[in-house]
Amino acid sequence: MSRITGPIRFTCQGCGHCCTGEPGTVYLAPGELSAIAECLAISTAELKRTFLYPFRDGFSIKEDDRGNCLFYGDGCRIYPVRPAQCRCYPFWRKNLESPEAWREVERECPGIGQGPSYSEEDIRRIAGESPL
Repeated sequence: MSRITGPIRFTCQGCGHCCTGEPGTVYLAPGELSAIAECLAISTAELKRTFLYPFRDGFSIKEDDRGNCLFYGDGCRIYPVRPAQCRCYPFWRKNLESPEAWREVERECPGIGQGPSYSEEDIRRIAGESPL
């Protein structure tokens, strides 16, 4: 799977770079909806209507006209219950496929090189939890 090995230090800096700037798909499994709705103090129906669109067997988060996640403003409004795809960043399989892919992520993410150290085993487990 991965050609990038640990240990790698990472902690989210809350910069929003991975949440803003270019269109993408943030997958939400059906089981993730209730925690997000509760965090926002809205119903699941309102969450779907206002913030999501159907995607595969679940949903994806809508973006504004600049490609920014609707949950990102001055930080992530749903950070404690963010989707698995968000929790697994930057350890997505596509980012770990080659040194070049990883260098690109390192240029974009100020959290890489900061915080706790993740072993190769940790990274493989996290990448395996990501829908990407």
